[in-house]
Amino acid sequence: MVKDQKRWRLLRDFKKGKFCFLIGVDNWSIELQKSEFYSLYLLLLRINEQQAAIQDELMDEEFISLELEQLPWYIHLDGKKNEWSLRFVFESQDQTRSFEMYWPIPIAQNLFYEIKNMWESMD
Repeated sequence: MVKDQKRWRLLRDFKKGKFCFLIGVDNWSIELQKSEFYSLYLLLLRINEQQAAIQDELMDEEFISLELEQLPWYIHLDGKKNEWSLRFVFESQDQTRSFEMYWPIPIAQNLFYEIKNMWESMD
């Protein structure tokens, strides 16, 4: 399964073995294991729930900043009511790798929904 837009890519290919999910934005990409992708999916759902819970209280021009940490991920949402960016820090639990990624506006919203749809389509 491939989602390829002008500035981002999302790929699922189980034939690749251990690192079967790819997320790419602009000039970078990262491959994730299924368990890492699933934990990212769960964290994205949680931060989206937090953002949705306060959305009706926000004015359109009001800035928000939300942070969540659930190892191995740290996620930071920054923006306004209807447009936000996401920054991630991944610290490997087995100390094999760590990385950061940043999804700017409007890529963050698009990738969130595509990751949600990709994971839920596998059930």
